[in-house]
Amino acid sequence: MRGITKRFGRLVALDGVDLDLREGEILGLLGDNGSGKSTLVKTLVGVHRPDAGTVTIRGEQVEIGSPKQAREYGISTVYQDLALVNEQTVAANMFLARAPMKRLFGLLPVVDWDRMNEEAERILKERMNLDIDPTARVEFLSGGERQSIAIARALVTDPDILILDEPTSALSPDSAKRVEELVQTLREEEGISVVIISHNMDEVFNLTDRITVLDNGNLVGTVDTDTVDRRDIVEMMVGGTMPG
Repeated sequence: MRGITKRFGRLVALDGVDLDLREGEILGLLGDNGSGKSTLVKTLVGVHRPDAGTVTIRGEQVEIGSPKQAREYGISTVYQDLALVNEQTVAANMFLARAPMKRLFGLLPVVDWDRMNEEAERILKERMNLDIDPTARVEFLSGGERQSIAIARALVTDPDILILDEPTSALSPDSAKRVEELVQTLREEEGISVVIISHNMDEVFNLTDRITVLDNGNLVGTVDTDTVDRRDIVEMMVGGTMPG
């Protein structure tokens, strides 16, 4: 992303922000509330149209006008609220609004539940190493399992880029660790590039290769995670300056 600017009336939410994501890396996107993180991500996935700036994927400049179009470009997002339907099964949540269909008596289109359950189980077991029953109702799952299902839903479209908004917030330490392991697996075994928006410093330093910090709609900078400590990141977030 280059020179991304977004205004809401007189409010400048993003002021010429740049963002780089490398192949197969985990990038932390940090900043205080109101720094522009969510606006930047929503601009990338087509929820907002930028007032200025460009988005380039593998050297090709693209215009992303909707979340559906973002998915076509290989970008999937898991938002903090997860947006799961408690009354539905794991498989139904994973294939929400895009369930495989078959024709009953060759005429009437109906959901192909067998195919959907099989595909859901394949994604959970083979791609995520999770032993979760695809026919179980989501309301009976733990917090970590629910987060995993939200990530599994994002994998249905075979993304190259996965954006995770506060993936371990409100999770127990054990559940958070399992989600972190899952994110590492997706990067290492699937080569998926991951952007993590987080306030959890432990998570950021455990997972990320680089960290990008925004402050009041401006890019403070990007640093290699192994070259900084928490104090440096806080300085970037609060003071709006690069460490050193």
